[in-house]
Amino acid sequence: MAKVVVAMSGGVDSSIAAALLKEEGYQVIGVTMQIWPSGKNEDRFGGCCGIGAVEDAKRVAYKLGIPHYVMNFRDIFAQKVIADFCQEYSLGRTPNPCIRCNQYVKFEALLEKAKGLGADFIATGHHARIEKDETKGRHLLKKGVDQQKDQSYFLYPVTQKQLSHILFPVGNLTKEKVREIARELALPVADKPGSQEICFIPDDDYPEFLKDYIPQAVKTGPILNEQGGILGNHQGILFYTVGQRKGLGISTKEPLYVIAIEPERNAIVVGSKEKAFGDELIAAHLNWITISKLTQPITTKAKIRYRHPEAEATITPLDKDRVYVKFTELQLAITPGQAIVFYDGDIVIGGGTIESARKAEITEKEKEFA
Repeated sequence: MAKVVVAMSGGVDSSIAAALLKEEGYQVIGVTMQIWPSGKNEDRFGGCCGIGAVEDAKRVAYKLGIPHYVMNFRDIFAQKVIADFCQEYSLGRTPNPCIRCNQYVKFEALLEKAKGLGADFIATGHHARIEKDETKGRHLLKKGVDQQKDQSYFLYPVTQKQLSHILFPVGNLTKEKVREIARELALPVADKPGSQEICFIPDDDYPEFLKDYIPQAVKTGPILNEQGGILGNHQGILFYTVGQRKGLGISTKEPLYVIAIEPERNAIVVGSKEKAFGDELIAAHLNWITISKLTQPITTKAKIRYRHPEAEATITPLDKDRVYVKFTELQLAITPGQAIVFYDGDIVIGGGTIESARKAEITEKEKEFA
């Protein structure tokens, strides 16, 4: 009987993942990862980080008749997710902490812990699918059946070795079907709403969180137009993101958008909406899933944010860990720090982190590899 550790966040998806695997005959162990920061108003942390999540997961495990443990991942979460989140914002970039959590905590640290328990697999409630391509000898990461809940975007860093030990039991189900099964099993989380916030930020209050963790990075500076003229002052570059329109604190005849963040000048650059569009970027820190590496340009679909529609783009390798991406059509708010994920239909080709989206910087980087 194969043994599987299920990461139980206290939500309905991971609960049904555990239920389905038990039904299939696996020896299931439920684990809730303790990742919320110690001593910082622990009761205010929500989602998969909250104390309430542990209680919900325990109740589900008891109902399913499986063992449940709470494991401490605070240190690695603080180092790999929270510290990176703060540093990226202080440098004028907009990170995606859920991707970092998947990469370093769930599918690296937890997988190692699971192996220590003698488990063959770990499983989560992600809406995604894994299939083996026997012709290429590679594991494929595919979108979840429920396109509205698909989470493959957040999973692109997962390696081939990790994919061979991961199960996504709800990837072939719609969210409504997941809830239906939960109701049939009378699970206490059947109608629990999904979390839409970053789990470690209490009350989804980014400014307060960042001020608390990196007060030294809160420095006022100028808000500039493209010509360098001063339009006003910002409260700290870490409170802004490319594409932002609201909360700029300046009055103008037409709406202005953040089109660049320049940490070297501690400046926010704003412009008209058309200036917030772009059609090229440099991506780094790449992970390829369908291929071992990119050796020549390919044209495929790419997504620059989780809820952003996919768009056609040509991806050209620059070196072993960077690519130049040119979109067929303009994209709104290409944001450094965010992930770009490449798709071939339902299949994730790979992805990386947006390093630069400004033409001058891209031109210089292209020259390096001309």
